[in-house]
Amino acid sequence: MPTGNIHATAIVEEGAKIAPSVVIGPYCQVGANVSLEEDVLLTSHVVIDGHTTVGARTKISPFAVLGSPPQHLGYKGEDTKLIIGADNTIREHVTMNPGTVAGRGQTIIGNNCLFMAATHVAHDCIVGNNIIMANNATLGGHVIIQDFVFMGGMSAVHQFCRVGIFSFVGAAALVTADVIPYGSVIGNHARLEGLNIVGMKRRNTPRPVIHDIRAAYRLLFAQEGTLQERIEDVAEMFKHRSEVMTIIDFIKTDSSRPLCIPRG
Repeated sequence: MPTGNIHATAIVEEGAKIAPSVVIGPYCQVGANVSLEEDVLLTSHVVIDGHTTVGARTKISPFAVLGSPPQHLGYKGEDTKLIIGADNTIREHVTMNPGTVAGRGQTIIGNNCLFMAATHVAHDCIVGNNIIMANNATLGGHVIIQDFVFMGGMSAVHQFCRVGIFSFVGAAALVTADVIPYGSVIGNHARLEGLNIVGMKRRNTPRPVIHDIRAAYRLLFAQEGTLQERIEDVAEMFKHRSEVMTIIDFIKTDSSRPLCIPRG
């Protein structure tokens, strides 16, 4: 690697895999088991440790700490992993931990995500693609965040929760239950407030699709019948609409957490 790409004050341990186009700025520390792919940028004062892979073109701001030991009392130094995808922006003071042997053994971050200042991704999380986590948003251990989720500032997701595709978590919300795809949740503890209509429109979701998702939502959370009966009715009524079936499949999937529902 050209020495001009690594600042003289940076510490890169022997064994680290650094692509030739990587830029490592002043006072960064890179551990021996770290892999940095093409065009990764560490601006300054970045610490990357553990068995951590950072995907191509990811930009990391000062004082981010990636791959440090999980904040888990059962962790005993095992060689678990943190895998970060491509084209991510990781801002100041972000922390991300690797997995644990009690979990899946790895924490996985997708592509094209924005992690604003002081966000935290705990051990064994799976974070999808095109995620935005605003300042101080936090994920507990084992959380699954599907694609195109927006998390507002100072929001938090309880361990083992799932947050479905295209959903919105409001600022300062405390999510303790699974959030359906396309859902919008607010409050502490968070409740399902409706659908992320703004997000769907921004992504140019066709009007008939939005109409069907709205209709399915109203039926799913109506007062009549049991939830299981309503799920079956919606699945039959909208079996032609893949977006609605995504919600149905999400609800049917086994989960250790309850479902986030509207306030009665």
